[in-house]
Amino acid sequence: MTENRPTNRDEFMEMVGALRSRDGYAEPVAFGLGLATVADSDGSVLDTWYATVNHQDNLGSAAILADAIRHDGTGGTARLSPGDLAEVLARCAPMIDDAGDHPNLAALQAFTAGLGGNESIDSGPLPTHKVPVVTFIADLGSAPVDIHDAYLRLHLLSSRAVAPNTINLEGLFGLLANVVWTSEGPCDVPSFAAAQREVLATGSTLVVNGVDKFPRMLDYVIPTGVRVADASRVRLGAHLAEGTTVMHEGFVNFNAGTLGASMVEGRISAGVVVGADSDVGGGASIMGTLSGGGKEVIRVGEQCLVGANAGIGISLGDGCIVEAGLYVTAGTRVLMADGSTTKAAELSGQAGLLFRRNSATGTVEALPREGTWSEGLNEELHANQ
Repeated sequence: MTENRPTNRDEFMEMVGALRSRDGYAEPVAFGLGLATVADSDGSVLDTWYATVNHQDNLGSAAILADAIRHDGTGGTARLSPGDLAEVLARCAPMIDDAGDHPNLAALQAFTAGLGGNESIDSGPLPTHKVPVVTFIADLGSAPVDIHDAYLRLHLLSSRAVAPNTINLEGLFGLLANVVWTSEGPCDVPSFAAAQREVLATGSTLVVNGVDKFPRMLDYVIPTGVRVADASRVRLGAHLAEGTTVMHEGFVNFNAGTLGASMVEGRISAGVVVGADSDVGGGASIMGTLSGGGKEVIRVGEQCLVGANAGIGISLGDGCIVEAGLYVTAGTRVLMADGSTTKAAELSGQAGLLFRRNSATGTVEALPREGTWSEGLNEELHANQ
């Protein structure tokens, strides 16, 4: 075997083992191969789309990449030049024709073809260009170190590699750029007016989907077995479990989402998770952790119904119902079935409760559910195949 250039599968496996155990190398907990969009005007990074997202797997690929670009595997991002791509593919040559799926190799081959020997890929009518990168994350419990790291964590969430509230996203807003999201891709805000003028002057169309720090999830990740009626209503970093349906007025923020088949017609705010077979009704709202000083992470259990235009500022245990139009905050005074009164915060996370407002007295009551809404979700509707 030429040094680090194996000629057969056995030599390849020998090389991988040596690289993973070499002195000074620390295996990452996650890594990804992506294309970063860079503004022509000032070189700022606008986003990073990851063709592959690896979490505690494909560590042989990570070791080869790290060695080829002289990286120790700890957190950080490196740009991949045509030479870097060629070197990694040369080292992986015995595996390229091997049976089976090698997504990291496929991504490297696609990047090589896209570059065509150049250092970057032109982004068409916008004043941006794209460059291949590899991002390593040493510890998901530590805060992201740069914008590439931040985007990889959002991809990990939307790819279901990690669940909401299980990784550190501290400082995320400060790392992400405010971007004009268009039908031709992202553009930096200062350059957009001139770019728009040039595009429209040619008779072409340029649709602006928004100006925000977060893009639409479906432009980056499409999870299997879900339906999303309006792509603009789900941010990258949302976690949608198999069987989830997000209707036109439903909204799911980053670091939030569903843990099983669910119907989302209301708002799932940042930090909120909804259990399997639950329904967040039209116009319903669940308090998140981004604004208003909210620190409590709210969870909706399994087989729950938050009625249309209802809202909660407490967690619901399994099998709970909040009637339509009722907003239950932590400080809401609630009348119990035994005649006692308590704050709703004391009921947070309890199972089998029906929250309703007495139509005669206006008092908020918490009663045993007793089989109400026993039919649950529509199985045919949530097959999502």
